[in-house]
Amino acid sequence: MYYVGIDIAKYEHHCIIINAKHQIIKKSFLFTNDSVGFNNLLSILTKLKYKSKIKIGFESTGHYATNLKVFLSSHNFTFMEFNPVLIRKFISTQSLRKTKTDKIDCEYIANYLMTIEYKPYPSRFYNIYSLKSLVRLYDSLVRNKTFYIVKLTNLLDHIFPEFKAFFNERLGETALYILSNYPSIDKISNMSNEVFDTLHRISRGRFSSNHFVKLKSLAKNSIGNSNPFFELQLLSLISLFNECNKQVDLLKSNIDKIMKTLNPHILSIPGIGSITAAIIYSEIGNFNSFSSSDKIVAFAGLDVGLYQLGISEYTGKMVKHGSSLLRYALMNATIPLLKYSPTFSTYYAKKRSEGKSHRVALSHLAKKLIRVMFTLETKNIDFNSNLLI
Repeated sequence: MYYVGIDIAKYEHHCIIINAKHQIIKKSFLFTNDSVGFNNLLSILTKLKYKSKIKIGFESTGHYATNLKVFLSSHNFTFMEFNPVLIRKFISTQSLRKTKTDKIDCEYIANYLMTIEYKPYPSRFYNIYSLKSLVRLYDSLVRNKTFYIVKLTNLLDHIFPEFKAFFNERLGETALYILSNYPSIDKISNMSNEVFDTLHRISRGRFSSNHFVKLKSLAKNSIGNSNPFFELQLLSLISLFNECNKQVDLLKSNIDKIMKTLNPHILSIPGIGSITAAIIYSEIGNFNSFSSSDKIVAFAGLDVGLYQLGISEYTGKMVKHGSSLLRYALMNATIPLLKYSPTFSTYYAKKRSEGKSHRVALSHLAKKLIRVMFTLETKNIDFNSNLLI
């Protein structure tokens, strides 16, 4: 068996190859993060006997290793990623010296690879990585939409403070159309009757003639400030919001396509939508790379700290390690479960009866959800409420 340890960097990678007897087959060498370097690595790997006996490992370093993963997969090599924290802990058990170089690290990675169960990344990892990139951008744009709405609200407090209350604190399609075309109280108060027909159509009949007259009257008597610079800001923010909204819809469409291709079993859980499932599935990646659901709980940062001093022992707050987006999705996913799953709602009620707060009870539901998801994905089965206990 050959163990290939690779220390990933932005422009170049260090690699070493050892065998099961800890004998160095290929001394630490450098290959660049480009086609020349990749082909150099390929040439060395193909000289080894039997691809099935080659195990490749490297630290998880974000996007720096993505192209290498694609390259290795395209040539039918398997590989495994490690959490950098685990590598650092392993190194600390091997030496008391505080020496760190890429050349040394790749050898530690190869040695660590020998001590664990080899669970290679799934062949469809590229789809998962693409999904992860999309959902993170999607989340970022959704947050931007919220940011622009807050900015619009603040600006409306200067321009037309009565406007948002008139629309029940919402800036929907009709409200945004008015602000886009009539960005001041003077322009809104002077809207012609022909404008009403357009607003009536955009609102699908919900914006009545009475609303139209009342809005014009509010604008005429408003304490707002008609300022050309405020108008410019208003139009700019609306443009940014609309473009952001368009991109969110585009990303959601592509996320849905990838999810249909991957078709993970967690989608069969009632109440788990495509976006939520996409976030959870892409952030966790390969469920089979975890030996138990508890490892995923720790990976998501949902476990609590344990403190022990003498004979005293107590648990602390949620550690919140790992992806905050994953925790957010898991916690939000518990809300519909209270409606769609009697087992989950009973479990929630039990935790509440124990004196747990709403938020803490939901965190327990999130852990239970992880256990269910782990079972579905590792056993390759769909959700069945009759089997849930």
